[in-house]
Amino acid sequence: MMSIEKQKEFGGLITRLLQKENMDRATAKEKFSEVLNNTQTEMQQGAFLAALTAKGETAAEIAGIWEAIYELDTVKVNPYISSPLVDNCGTGMDTIKTFNISTAASIIAAAAGVKMAKHGARAITSVCGTIDILEELGVDVECDTTVVKQSIEQAGIGIFNGMSPKVHPQALGRILSKISFGTVLNIAASLANPALPQYGVRGVYSAELVEPVAKVMREIGYKKALVVHGMDETGKYGMDEASTLGETVIAELKEDGKIVKYSFSPEDMGIQRTQKHKLQPLGERKKEAVRLVTLLSKKDDEARQDIVCLNAALIFYMMGLSSSIREGCIYAKEIIASGSALNKLKDWVKEQNRETQKGLAKLKMVLATAGLEG
Repeated sequence: MMSIEKQKEFGGLITRLLQKENMDRATAKEKFSEVLNNTQTEMQQGAFLAALTAKGETAAEIAGIWEAIYELDTVKVNPYISSPLVDNCGTGMDTIKTFNISTAASIIAAAAGVKMAKHGARAITSVCGTIDILEELGVDVECDTTVVKQSIEQAGIGIFNGMSPKVHPQALGRILSKISFGTVLNIAASLANPALPQYGVRGVYSAELVEPVAKVMREIGYKKALVVHGMDETGKYGMDEASTLGETVIAELKEDGKIVKYSFSPEDMGIQRTQKHKLQPLGERKKEAVRLVTLLSKKDDEARQDIVCLNAALIFYMMGLSSSIREGCIYAKEIIASGSALNKLKDWVKEQNRETQKGLAKLKMVLATAGLEG
């Protein structure tokens, strides 16, 4: 534990954050390093995260905290592949709670040949996080990073568990397991991907964050990125996904380093608007798993398929597999119809596993419950 003087200094910083004073990147890195190293009291650590969240994080603060996590508390992985790595995830903390859209979109993208290196967590502010649903489907989410690396190389998709000590061995899991509210870690920690992809689609919980997070991604080495926030029909409530309820705001990081901000409606993408209740989570992991395989088999409700295909289309557009987001939506639906998305999930379960047969048996049970061939 640090000296009384250092604790008082940290406490003074918390006070300044509460007074809406921003940190520069170096200060954010230094102070969050103290949190990671557990040299401040847990009360001070929690107060720091809460004060920063209440103030609203700047791009410099997010980048500094990301840097501390990546340098001090992330196992580094370098998959041997010939094409770029892509990440796709949401931050959580949004006001419209939806089923796990980004996971389904990532599987569809992988089925099209995009190499996906996901980095996710168990549910903190959502009902069923990426790690939760993939565990239910049979993916080994507690394996070490070499197994994830193998899955990316062999199946074209893998996920690093952001709450596992095998991925973040020092402190991140300790911190995330002790908070149940959204913080800067929803952004900074999610960016601390062990494979360090340079292409990414990231959903954020506020329209005001799309441009700052795009700037953060540029600063930490991303070549191309799409940062999105989707809204409902009123524009008052939002989700960390592209929306089929109302307008979606995007900040696009282009290869030349420029960031372009724009928006679109569901109609612009050839999609009929839906209602919130059709996108809500079911509240149980087993039910969410069954619904995901049903969606990937083209037997799910059209509204859920539309929003998943829209979010997969963002990946296709970013990676040049479609000339537009609208065209990418059509491509995503073709992939589902072909059966390759469901087959890709099976490949993933097979490759990201220390006990392959156990994982495949778990997936087979989900498929049987969904009325699909195991």
